[in-house]
Amino acid sequence: MRDALLDSFIVHGDETEVQVLKEPGRKAQAKSYMWVQMTQASGRDGTGPPIRLFGYSPSRSTQAARTLYEGMRPSGVLMSDGYEPYATIAEQHRLVHLGCWAHCRRYFHEALQALPKDKRGPEQLPARFIELIGLLYKVEAEARDAELDVQAVRQRRQTHSKPVLEQIEALALQHLHGVLPGSLLGKALHYVTAQWRKLVRYVEDGRFPIDNNACENAIRPFVVGRRNWLFADTVAGAHASANLYSLLQTCLANGIEGYQYLKALLVELPKARTVDDYEALLPWRIAMTGR
Repeated sequence: MRDALLDSFIVHGDETEVQVLKEPGRKAQAKSYMWVQMTQASGRDGTGPPIRLFGYSPSRSTQAARTLYEGMRPSGVLMSDGYEPYATIAEQHRLVHLGCWAHCRRYFHEALQALPKDKRGPEQLPARFIELIGLLYKVEAEARDAELDVQAVRQRRQTHSKPVLEQIEALALQHLHGVLPGSLLGKALHYVTAQWRKLVRYVEDGRFPIDNNACENAIRPFVVGRRNWLFADTVAGAHASANLYSLLQTCLANGIEGYQYLKALLVELPKARTVDDYEALLPWRIAMTGR
């Protein structure tokens, strides 16, 4: 599954915390991380089936990211938030690095919510950014509803999204140094300006996504589950959890019933001997007739 994911044209990346109680050399309260990688949900890049891959690491370091993304195809595309290790990965593998507009909007939403209720009108600066970002998403929604091909999507973005991006950039630069950098609005403005080159690249290709929402949605079942089981007891348990989430979420993305897949897998897995045998057991390849 990792080989297929790393060979995909577009890969999304995100991570979330997980607690492992018994990890050599670390306290039970120490934060560990579950990294999630996925291919395009729609298969719009034309490189294969949707894949959801979970990987455990005791850290959120650049080295942990390097291990997970080692072997990614050059000239591919990485979609992520603004966490710095992703920029290192993109540079190392010569990837097109896309920024997430949903993440950007969240900063301005938090800045708006911090204002008194009677001062959250559309004239407020955070609200003006939210309105402009909404226009970007309107273009995406219209393109999706019209079921446009990638060339038509690119053309629509060039025509309708680029002027909006120019307005956002001008507004951000106008107010960047007029607010406290440590304020919520200051953080939002510094984020959008620091990430600008990554945020605007999606208009260059109709296959590029506007945000990383698909990956955040893929990680949500793990986050919801974590509220119930709270932690992994051992490192081996964390890796087992990552493997199981990878298989079942990939099944879900491919429209395959997870329980039936695991039944078929556990019957056929002991018989596998070669690489071809194992590849035949991938969620989108395994034969489940009559199971």
